[in-house]
Amino acid sequence: MPPPPPPIAIPSTTTDVVFIDTLHVSTTIGPDCWGKNKPQPIHISVYLHLKSGFLRKSGESDDVVDSVHYGYLTKAVSALVEKRGNGNGFEGIDGLVKEVAEEAFKLGGENVEAVRVIVEAPKLVLLAENFKVDVTISSDRGEDAKAVIVEELTIPVIIGVNPPEREAKQRVVTDLVFYETAGARLQHVEYQKTVDKLAKEIESSSYLTLEKFVHELARTACLSLGNSVEAVTVRARKPSALTFADYSGVEVTRRPSDFARVCVSVEE
Repeated sequence: MPPPPPPIAIPSTTTDVVFIDTLHVSTTIGPDCWGKNKPQPIHISVYLHLKSGFLRKSGESDDVVDSVHYGYLTKAVSALVEKRGNGNGFEGIDGLVKEVAEEAFKLGGENVEAVRVIVEAPKLVLLAENFKVDVTISSDRGEDAKAVIVEELTIPVIIGVNPPEREAKQRVVTDLVFYETAGARLQHVEYQKTVDKLAKEIESSSYLTLEKFVHELARTACLSLGNSVEAVTVRARKPSALTFADYSGVEVTRRPSDFARVCVSVEE
């Protein structure tokens, strides 16, 4: 279960989006969770953010020719993946995102203001349910917004204040969101190393509270990645804590500068 969406808000302007959601393909994006460079299952979602009011014409004519055909978009992305799959695949997830976005811009032409591409690689991180890269690219190909999400990293740990919780490990499910600094380009393997480091920290932890747990994970992630990320969100939840609730949990978002200030104050 990824972090919940922000509170619902009415958009300040009219919006028009054509999208395909979770296209299932198989292709090579580099080493999988076992370090093997071979095709793995990939899920691709593409959102074409169109000029405001662009879909009014097709809405009135009831004719798909007045829109950007999502069927054509699906075929274009599928053909791209199939073509590259016959060779060496893509240069990591970033390479796949870039090429899918270019296909979307090509299809939508001048009517597209931005393209958002979400690529999921559920077999990329061994102990996590999913690894996801979410990128939005503007039509002028300027700075894009990028987040890397690790969903449901699950490891048994000693955590809790009650005596039984100090004796037996329980599952803690953790979601991580890395908000990448504009212009930074980390390869996914570096995120894998960071997640491995965090997983080892989780495994060896013995905290009383989830508050301390997420604080330490956020601190480790921020200090490991430094200026490569604007911020990191850590969301942890315990499935077994409450009898009549699915989860109890804690979520924090921190910036590297939050911990830099702490270090300075300690030295002073």
